[in-house]
Amino acid sequence: MTPEVQVLLNTLWVVTAAILVFFMQAGFALVESGMVRAKNAVNVIMKNYCDMCVGALGFWAIGYGLMFGANPTGWFGTTKFAPNSGEPFEFSLLFFQMMFAATAATIVSGALAERIRFNAYLVGSFLITTFVYSLYGSWAWNENGWLKQIGFIDFAGSTVVHTVGACCALAGLAALGPRTGRFAKDGTPRPIPGHNLPFVALGGFVLWLGWFGFNAGSTTAADLSIGKIALNTHMAGCAAAVSALLLCGLLGRPVLLTTMVNASLAGLVAVTAGCAFVTPGSAVVIGLIAAPVMMLGEAFLDAFKIDDAVGAIPVHGFCGVWGTVAVGVFKEGGADVKQICVQLLGSATAFLFVFPTAYVMYRAIGAWMKLRVASVDEQRGLDFTEHGEVGYPEFQEGLLHGGTSAAPAARPAAAPAVRPSVAAPVGRN
Repeated sequence: MTPEVQVLLNTLWVVTAAILVFFMQAGFALVESGMVRAKNAVNVIMKNYCDMCVGALGFWAIGYGLMFGANPTGWFGTTKFAPNSGEPFEFSLLFFQMMFAATAATIVSGALAERIRFNAYLVGSFLITTFVYSLYGSWAWNENGWLKQIGFIDFAGSTVVHTVGACCALAGLAALGPRTGRFAKDGTPRPIPGHNLPFVALGGFVLWLGWFGFNAGSTTAADLSIGKIALNTHMAGCAAAVSALLLCGLLGRPVLLTTMVNASLAGLVAVTAGCAFVTPGSAVVIGLIAAPVMMLGEAFLDAFKIDDAVGAIPVHGFCGVWGTVAVGVFKEGGADVKQICVQLLGSATAFLFVFPTAYVMYRAIGAWMKLRVASVDEQRGLDFTEHGEVGYPEFQEGLLHGGTSAAPAARPAAAPAVRPSVAAPVGRN
């Protein structure tokens, strides 16, 4: 095969994989909108749609250069800003990496759902994709990055994408606080069910499909390793779902659709770091362990009154760390203590850099333009108060005529039917 043909095949594969990763945005939109109440469905989808757009511009202008430009110090790139010329294949790589940056940002959307102002969220997404994600990525994925140089392995982004996104989400939750009524005065968590579980299931399928491009596309070449990577990806997702099913049975808990979908995503996250370096059997073990890690993560957040609306932090954060460490445990050739230590350092660095940076960022955004919506707007729903429209006008008609800031007593008679009780916020509206 001539070099020209190989470059053509590589280009076709990388662009196709990037399109699959782009389709993951639709998966996130379905999962996250389905897991929130009907009155916030439009807002969540708008965040997913628009963070992709603002993030792409920021990553093209600055983020890609910081991440993959010439990096003599090992800390950040100094070239390739706003690229308009170069080798043709470079544009394929930029397109592919742009989709990864968008994924990291959109992880934040679901966690912060139902309480963050739309404009403030978009400012945060722009800064995450342009600076926060790109700077850490330069350490781990740039050939001269200091983490890369000491041997850190994160093939497709368990840490670079998923843990970074989860740390940003955790920082946003620390700045925002929980939704009204999510926890009782004694700290007991109160469930706030989502309004559309079929959306959640469909979104899970879409994300799973996109993950094959996410992981196998990270070869950035059309070579024979693609099949093994795709198989490992699938096996880990399946194993995690089965593990959650068995755990629910052993614990006497109902087998919830949201648990099953999140468990499969947890397995996919966990295998992402090592999918090119482990056997299919090891991928199964990684997935089996990912489900209890996710479920323990959910319990941890509830214990500390951290209100993650869709379970993004247990899925992407806790399981991102597990998957990163698992590379040193399960990579072909046997467990490697030195590699495990390097993997732990990479995960710890992600948290120690990203969480405080993102927290300061969200606090600064809050000081500039106000981060959280008003209580009355939270009760009415962000679809109408932030966007002036609703997702289901057939049964939300009262919201369309009640104004955006009226006191509860002044609302039309139809409004209480679509406003959840603060004392017991378990309605799906």
